[in-house]
Amino acid sequence: MYQKLIIVGNLGQDPEMRYMPDGQAVTNFSLATNRRWTDGPTGQPREETTWFRISVWGKQAEAVNQYLSQGRQVLVEGRLRPDPNTGGPRLWTRKDGSPGASFEVVADRVQFLGSNGNGNGHGNSNGANGQAADAGQPEYAEDEIPF
Repeated sequence: MYQKLIIVGNLGQDPEMRYMPDGQAVTNFSLATNRRWTDGPTGQPREETTWFRISVWGKQAEAVNQYLSQGRQVLVEGRLRPDPNTGGPRLWTRKDGSPGASFEVVADRVQFLGSNGNGNGHGNSNGANGQAADAGQPEYAEDEIPF
């Protein structure tokens, strides 16, 4: 069996990194995706936001923590990790009492998109040493991304 998920969205908060007892880095961040459409019967514009909780491991985790911040756009490739208790998304109750859910994703690849805020325009995932955060993974030209 095989599963691959590709998500493009914006970070909902700054990444949080920690180290496991064996010394491996793991970084977590939330990613929001938005879908906009016009409602057929009423003609009203509609919007839907879906939240994903992303986990990144190893050297990519360190690069994500160093170079990404709230609002930054990224492309994530990975797999869904179901909640062990429900087999679906992680469910919780918000402060206002309404139900909430997030989909947990283990990232295989994180590609930095959009501006990095320093005037470099495209904002590649290259760090100070010129290595991409997804080193060893194939690069995609904009016209190759299927959306």
